[in-house]
Amino acid sequence: MKYNDFLDNKRKTTLNSGFEVEEINNKLFPFQRDIVKWALKKGKAAIFADTGLGKTPMQLEWAHQIHKKTGGKVLILAPLCVSQQTIREGNKFDIKASYCRQSEELKDGINITNYEMMKNFDLSQFSGIVLDESSILKYQMGKTRTEIIEKCSKIPYRLSCTATPSPNDFMELGSQCEFLGIMTATEMLAMFFIHDGGETSKWRLKGHGKKVFWEWMASWACVIKNPSDLGYSDDGFNLPPLNMIEHQVECKAPDGFLFPEIAKGLLDRNRARKESVDERVKQCADIVNKTSGQWVIWCHLNEESEKLRKAIPGSEDIKGADSIEKKEDTIERFTNGQLDVLISKPSISGFGMNWQHVNNMAFVGLSDSWEQFYQAVRRCYRFGQKKEVNVHIICAETEGAVLENIKVKEKKNNEMSASMVKQIKDIVKCEINNLKISKEVYMTDSVKTDKYEMINGDCIEETKNIESESIDYTIFSPPFSSLYTYSNSDRDMGNSSGDGEFFEHFEFLVSELFRITKPGRNLSFHCMNLPSSKQNHGFIGLRDFRGELIRKFIEAGWIYHSEVCIWKDPVVAMQRTKALGLLWKQIKKDSAMSRMGLPDYVVTMRKPGINPDPIKHTPEEYPVKRWQQIASPIWMDINQSNTLNKVEARENDDERHICPLQLEVIERCIELWSRKNDLVFSPFGGIGSEGYQALIMERRFKGIELKRSYYDVACKNLASVKHAQISIFDEIESLTN
Repeated sequence: MKYNDFLDNKRKTTLNSGFEVEEINNKLFPFQRDIVKWALKKGKAAIFADTGLGKTPMQLEWAHQIHKKTGGKVLILAPLCVSQQTIREGNKFDIKASYCRQSEELKDGINITNYEMMKNFDLSQFSGIVLDESSILKYQMGKTRTEIIEKCSKIPYRLSCTATPSPNDFMELGSQCEFLGIMTATEMLAMFFIHDGGETSKWRLKGHGKKVFWEWMASWACVIKNPSDLGYSDDGFNLPPLNMIEHQVECKAPDGFLFPEIAKGLLDRNRARKESVDERVKQCADIVNKTSGQWVIWCHLNEESEKLRKAIPGSEDIKGADSIEKKEDTIERFTNGQLDVLISKPSISGFGMNWQHVNNMAFVGLSDSWEQFYQAVRRCYRFGQKKEVNVHIICAETEGAVLENIKVKEKKNNEMSASMVKQIKDIVKCEINNLKISKEVYMTDSVKTDKYEMINGDCIEETKNIESESIDYTIFSPPFSSLYTYSNSDRDMGNSSGDGEFFEHFEFLVSELFRITKPGRNLSFHCMNLPSSKQNHGFIGLRDFRGELIRKFIEAGWIYHSEVCIWKDPVVAMQRTKALGLLWKQIKKDSAMSRMGLPDYVVTMRKPGINPDPIKHTPEEYPVKRWQQIASPIWMDINQSNTLNKVEARENDDERHICPLQLEVIERCIELWSRKNDLVFSPFGGIGSEGYQALIMERRFKGIELKRSYYDVACKNLASVKHAQISIFDEIESLTN
């Protein structure tokens, strides 16, 4: 493969696997028609559209077009009681869909069933599948998530539909893309995310991975909160006011206390809810019984549900233990206006239902789940609602700041959702309208003197321009696979989905390094073995990164010449990484998982052939004591902080790991494997550490660095060497003159 072809393949965009259509249901809004066309062209896609934007007609039209194209059956998996609602929506858009509970009931065309019934079907028989309210995939280790992904893996056309997913729940995004067959959640995390030790379930986008991540996500997911996000008119989609009305129920103080005890934690809040059931039910009943019209009442406990039903005439409740038939019948009658008051839990009825005809609801008790609260409110407060929506929230004063916590979470989520849409909307617009996303423009720069040349560019492209067999010695520290990301360029080897892609990229460089090195001369690289994680690799252990690098050089024709192990303080490593194997407390739990710290290595390779310019040292230059120190297989005396200043090169999006190689390590290698005036090369020049030390030791230097901020600092460091070489007598002479 040519290098440019590799870069094109590396760019993380999803290839189209669907088909193009011209005629789309004209009852859809223009933005809905264009989204459906895009999703059909993709073949496997996600529609993350906010509540009320018409995911149901969009998914029905998508399914209709899949059936029309393939002649095969299409299945829509939906939450409980949403199926009949979907069939009614289909009738509005002249799309026929059939409800079924088992395989024998399947009809030709579009079929709908509940997630609970999925076990009754062989999903491999379908040409297409739609997940309605696909946030069901969010629980990373959930049984339902795993079952859906596995059973749908052979279906050629797949569509995932939900309201805009939580922008901070990257696990859910990983599950969505894994369902669609784009990449596994593990690959996504390795490619774009990082955790900072300790809580490995909390991931954040790599600083320089943000732009690439949003471009990648936009290649398979349409994220939209309003039609205007994609350049369409918002007419008809503006919502009326939402009124949050808080009612706080007073509670009695315990014996011996003047005031009620306020809950401090989850257990205390649960106890407070149980103790205040009667008061909260009474408050809700007083509000509802004084009004007319339909109400949705959300509760948290079965006891609340039962007492509310008795306190509010004409109401009916739904509990988890009820049969599917009872749940469906009750919800159907409420949806049709035959039931005035529905009492349920957000976990049962809070997803997927379209109740824009209802504008009053009450929460008799809140859980700490912002998502359940949000989804429950959006059953009524959604595009298509014509009236102001009144949401009554009834809490006991002893429950603490539950509502405040919900409000804080809501504000944070709104801010992050707005940020996500802002990041992605222009890219999505290009995708929807079939426009090309501008690619990175490759630009280079350089500084050249009679002693050194520093190049800002891609090390593979620029190494190709170096004369064959012109380099005397090479020393560098490569990116450690995908462990850290230094820039958002596809040319950056650290921007890899995993070890496989990194080494595929690295191989292009290894062969060029072999070409430019003189026969019999050496190349040294600094590395370490890399930790593996359960999330990324399926196990906690180590990966033989050092060994794999050695193998790549041997495959390119190099001779494995030598290596030295460099000691590192395990206490410092533990404090920085919080690695489980280094924690002292792990000794007390199970020391079978404890391990030693990870040293650094400097591995040296040699190009076959006779060295045309032997490197000779006099006993004065290289006394026996010095040689014994260098020849030791372990260097215990390297000062880890003896590096060039790295602060100046740091950018806002840089991760914590900027790691210039220790100057003493470079000094020992250059001293042993090169002569004065030899040309020393570093393809990963960084901030110029190898060049700085080479110039001090009267060698010439050529370096390449992709990242501009590092390159700029490297140029300063290299330029400063001439000042460092001026003697004190020269300084005095210049002052006197």
